[in-house]
Amino acid sequence: MARILPVASFDCTVFGATGDLTMRKLLPALYHRHRDRQFPDTSRIIGAARGQLDDDGFRRQAEAALRQHLPADALEAATLQEFLAQLHYRPIEGSGEGGWETLAATLAERPGQVRPFYLATSPELYGPICQRLARHGALSPQARVVLEKPIGHDLTSARDINRAVGEVLPEAQTFRIDHYLGKETVQNLMALRFANPIFERLWHADMIDHVQITVAEEVGIGGRGGYYDRAGALRDMVQNHMLQLLCLLAMESPISLDPDAVRDEKVKVLRALKPIAPHEAHLATVRGQYTAGAIAGQPVPGYRQDLGGEASLTESFVALKLQINSWRWAGVPFYLRTGKRLPRKVSEIIIEFRTPPFSIFPREAVGMQPNRLLIRLQPEEGMRLEMMTKEPGPGGLHLRPTGLDISFEKTFGQRYPDAYERLLMDVVRGNTTLFMRRDEVEMAWQWVEPILQGWTDRPETPRPYAAGSWGPTAAIAMIERDGRTWYESLE
Repeated sequence: MARILPVASFDCTVFGATGDLTMRKLLPALYHRHRDRQFPDTSRIIGAARGQLDDDGFRRQAEAALRQHLPADALEAATLQEFLAQLHYRPIEGSGEGGWETLAATLAERPGQVRPFYLATSPELYGPICQRLARHGALSPQARVVLEKPIGHDLTSARDINRAVGEVLPEAQTFRIDHYLGKETVQNLMALRFANPIFERLWHADMIDHVQITVAEEVGIGGRGGYYDRAGALRDMVQNHMLQLLCLLAMESPISLDPDAVRDEKVKVLRALKPIAPHEAHLATVRGQYTAGAIAGQPVPGYRQDLGGEASLTESFVALKLQINSWRWAGVPFYLRTGKRLPRKVSEIIIEFRTPPFSIFPREAVGMQPNRLLIRLQPEEGMRLEMMTKEPGPGGLHLRPTGLDISFEKTFGQRYPDAYERLLMDVVRGNTTLFMRRDEVEMAWQWVEPILQGWTDRPETPRPYAAGSWGPTAAIAMIERDGRTWYESLE
């Protein structure tokens, strides 16, 4: 059984309380932690948004969202009512002055409480909200401010946000959240590498041929068209989620699990990333945009139709080839791809090991395939080690790849907390290990910006790909030029 470590009583204020993130992710996560009795009943969850609701109105919205987004067997009637009683609402203007005194007075009722402030708002409001919290005396030593990604849309805006927040809040109380870092499999990367010498001794250029990271989504831009068309796949996924995964895969062992020791090693990876200069962007990257197609047998519209018929140069797919200039990783390419309207929702990391330099097996034994370690982040978290074995039977020596599987759900036989549940409880504890530090965010933008500049300097229409395919053929050509191919289990 997973151990439930209780946290202190808290007053959690969620800005953007009536938005999609709060209703779809944050409230269900907090409900599960309440159901497992991880936080005391004296805790309060205070919704803050522009809508003129009262406590009862907010509770009705929350109950509807919980019934929509949680399975029926998770909603125990008495537990649900207990949880809803912990919800409160304060109308507030994030960029104005209305409502701040009322919120401050509510928090002042219990000055000793841990005070998480979750900013589920647009990044432009991060600085103004933090400044107003400070002005009204709400940023106590027990305060923690959670900033959702994206932190800005480029290096300059990221620095501006970090500067505005940093003027009123120390780094130790600033939590830049990336929910991918809360996934069990992602955290198991550290256990896999640093608790198992069998893998750590293979984790270098002499043994690894290349690494693939795929984050695929079935959905299109949906109701996020306005935001997404200003961002695109590189800003939306690569700059944060995928570079964070890369850092955990490639980093050296920290001296301890101290938050800054771990994050120091991640920053070293970002520093070692070989820059892609603007004039190289068209060679090292592939941009795509989905057209009409079908997913799971159902027709779906193209990007421009989802956008309302407007022409757009924004990419809904991107593939990149990265290099890390370090002793451990010199010469090992990292191939990243992410996109919308791909055949299915899946996030996987593939570590492909080098083939044997010499084979003793006859050609008819079936072609040797390299060993691979598959790390699945979603939909079913787990790991699979593919190795060559003899096919059973008396018909001679035939080899085939066989997988050793670890499915977390099957292995541990229970539901375990999702990423937001884990990260929210870490915020209450004040544990910043799984959150991005200011220099991490800025260095990631610093690496991404020359690519964006290259696309601006040489504007090209993103390569079309039919919805339901694995992206433009140029992405396949990019990896096959190196004599490799995208991992076929995703087909």
